[in-house]
Amino acid sequence: METTKQELVGPEADAPDRMRPSVPVRRVAFQPLHRPEKEMVGPREDDRVYLRRMIVYGTLSVLLFAIVYVFLEDPGGYLFRLTGWTSTLSWSGLIVYSSIVALVLFLVILLFRYLSLMNMAYLNTAKHTVDEGHDGTFMPPISIIVPAYNEGKLLQGTISSLVEMDYPKYEIVIVDDGSTDDTREVARTLVGFYHGGRVEVRLVEKPNGGKATALNAGIQVSRYDFVLNVDGDSQLSPDTLRKTIRHFVDPRLGAIAGNVKVLNRGNVWTTLQALEYVEGLNMARSAQSIVKLVNIIPGPLGLFRKQAILDAGWYSSDTFAEDADITLKIIRAGWRVEYEPDAKSYTEAPDKIVSLLKQRYRWTRGIIQAVRKHRDLFLNPTINFGGTIVMWSMAFESLIWPVMNIFANAYFIFIALVFNMSYYLVYWWLSLTILDLIAALYCVAVEKEEARLVFYSLFYRLFFILIVDVCKTLATVEEFLGFGMTWGKLERIGSGAR
Repeated sequence: METTKQELVGPEADAPDRMRPSVPVRRVAFQPLHRPEKEMVGPREDDRVYLRRMIVYGTLSVLLFAIVYVFLEDPGGYLFRLTGWTSTLSWSGLIVYSSIVALVLFLVILLFRYLSLMNMAYLNTAKHTVDEGHDGTFMPPISIIVPAYNEGKLLQGTISSLVEMDYPKYEIVIVDDGSTDDTREVARTLVGFYHGGRVEVRLVEKPNGGKATALNAGIQVSRYDFVLNVDGDSQLSPDTLRKTIRHFVDPRLGAIAGNVKVLNRGNVWTTLQALEYVEGLNMARSAQSIVKLVNIIPGPLGLFRKQAILDAGWYSSDTFAEDADITLKIIRAGWRVEYEPDAKSYTEAPDKIVSLLKQRYRWTRGIIQAVRKHRDLFLNPTINFGGTIVMWSMAFESLIWPVMNIFANAYFIFIALVFNMSYYLVYWWLSLTILDLIAALYCVAVEKEEARLVFYSLFYRLFFILIVDVCKTLATVEEFLGFGMTWGKLERIGSGAR
């Protein structure tokens, strides 16, 4: 990295709690490494690859149906002459029988998954509540990295929440990633010293290269051994630094994942996402924390030991989920990763269904890319046993579970309409609703959330999750077929600013 020039950034101090910088602020030019599209994980392949895969998958499907047909119909009587076995099962009987088996199996897996997550999350919450086990005097200085690309509407609110945190000494490094709106101008007005010099805000300006390069640029110029990475639209609770840094008295701990919450809850979509963050994401992270293997450190709030990032080889630009990738790299390097429920980051969620699906599409493909990148962990636990466990759980959640949910919905609706078994469909939906209601009650109580979120659990899985899982399944298919995609950018509505 090369310092190209030095100049004073930002106006003179005009707020009572702010001082003009005593030294010029360094403006650093960071040159990102632009990776060609062909080097991205899950390479973008040509039409010949698509055709070859379609032929292979189609042949396997036809073969499967042919095997079922032979066993049911026994054309020519070959099976009877070879085995003496006569098929007494009809096509309708096969569908009914397999429906019952599938229903029971799906509910058993779902029940086991939910109860396991709830029990492990409860154990972690009890441990966190009863046994703090942290040194309250351990408060080393921290560098906060804020990558920002076109976050002009929300950046001032984000920095305002960061400078008001209750912590002795820290710095905030804003990294403008070649924004095309007024992000850079807003950032320049925020540079300076706050609260008698206890907090310093710095600015790094660089050409656009993606979030991973922005984070690396901020970490590279950071002064301290612990770095807190947040998104440009996040607003943190005042005690975030105190709550997270206390865990690092454990020298084996590499990172802490924070508790991400939805800031804007003005319509059905954002409120359902608020429930999803509480029930679907935070409960899972709490459960994973009991074994110190949180599989994704969220972008809106993650505190890292800088040495863990160096051991992991910095952030990479070869996936669309740099947070999942860096977490897997830290775990495979031998570091522990935990979750801190009291460190809260409030972030703006998509308020329209199209924006939501675009976001989940990118998340899904990014996670699959990270899983494929570290696929050697699947069958080689000698690399890192915890990493192998994390990989299998991520593969199940991102690849298998969405497909199971869609198949179950479509299959049972078909059975109810064609074979007049609507009572099975009612029992199935009722079971899922009761399960989600119990989980929502637990999560809302533990996190002291809005009670109204419990009401949304009545149609959370059968409406919201189903739509999201369809998006995930399509993203999975396109990722394995090698379809190209772009990063995309969520259009901000400025909830944090308001």
